[in-house]
Amino acid sequence: MIFAVVFFILLFFILGAVVGSFSNVLIYRMPRGESVNFPASHCQSCKTPLKPYHNIPIFAWLFLRGKCAFCGEKISFQYPLVELASGLLCVLAYCVEMHGLEPFTDGFYAAIFKAAMLGICFILLLALSLIDFRYKAVPDPLLFASVAFSLLYGFNLPASFDSDGLLFAFDSFINAAIFMFAFWLLRAVVSLALKREAMGSADIFIAGVMGAILGIKLGLMAIYVSALLTLPAYLIVRKYGYELPFVPFLSLATLIVYAFKEQFIYILGLIYG
Repeated sequence: MIFAVVFFILLFFILGAVVGSFSNVLIYRMPRGESVNFPASHCQSCKTPLKPYHNIPIFAWLFLRGKCAFCGEKISFQYPLVELASGLLCVLAYCVEMHGLEPFTDGFYAAIFKAAMLGICFILLLALSLIDFRYKAVPDPLLFASVAFSLLYGFNLPASFDSDGLLFAFDSFINAAIFMFAFWLLRAVVSLALKREAMGSADIFIAGVMGAILGIKLGLMAIYVSALLTLPAYLIVRKYGYELPFVPFLSLATLIVYAFKEQFIYILGLIYG
């Protein structure tokens, strides 16, 4: 069984690193309005197409010592860092979803599906966060994709085709809709009060992701955590006139509450009895 556990952890890390490698393409090209398919991967400096082995996540950057194989231009440390973080995010999703389950037992394959959908969703949130930090705006297709994968997380295949599974999937959809509407309403009220646009429309979609993944109670905890994360950052940057993006803090709070959801559930139990 230990071999099976190690195998699946390694498999999920590889899955995350590969998806993370592609997310680097999305992070670089989508804000610039470039196609993510054409041209093929190439050096941003000399434009030389990369060899297949130049695209191996993490190891290619290490092998090349952080420089282009053709012109010697430095390759941003962001690339291996995103790939490593993406691999770890998928491993986190696997470990949490597999908690208490033995490999190949009842519910194992459903947990594998849920972990894969959630891992990809977390990688999309990472990409959205990096883009939002840099450009203060995010591409709509990535937002839609993150919501879609968070909703797929609710489909506990193949159990989604029985009554309990369908109810869970429906709950995820309803929770996402509730959070999106609540954030839309909050944005409208605050914008009206301030007489200027408050919050970004992207925050509404991220709220939907929070609702789909965490549910109502834990989702509210994530909003509280995001506020705690945002406040000190805001106090630091406000004197510089820097516009603080909210997507990274919502995403990080979602990840924190998901990773420690048992502890947060315990806290909620102490509060509400």
